Amino acid sequence: MVTAFILLEVERPRLRTIAEDLLAINGIAEVYSVAGPYDLIAVARVREHEELNDLVTEQVAALDGIVGTETLIAFRSFSKKDLGLLWDIGS
Repeated sequence: MVTAFILLEVERPRLRTIAEDLLAINGIAEVYSVAGPYDLIAVARVREHEELNDLVTEQVAALDGIVGTETLIAFRSFSKKDLGLLWDIGS
């Protein structure tokens, strides 16, 4: 499984509709509105890097209102929730 974070600059009036459009794309798991130099962050989860390439270049970047993107590919996942499960012996 390949996980990536797609940082998006979008036209502000279209922020909500672009977020909804992103969620309709197969492979986009979550979308967050954020403060800072980017407007939205989309979390993508696909099986292979080639799928990620197609997702970003052919589907996400092609949406009307997307000004720019930057994609970060995750190498490893660390989660406080998962670590808690290691120590949970039940109750």
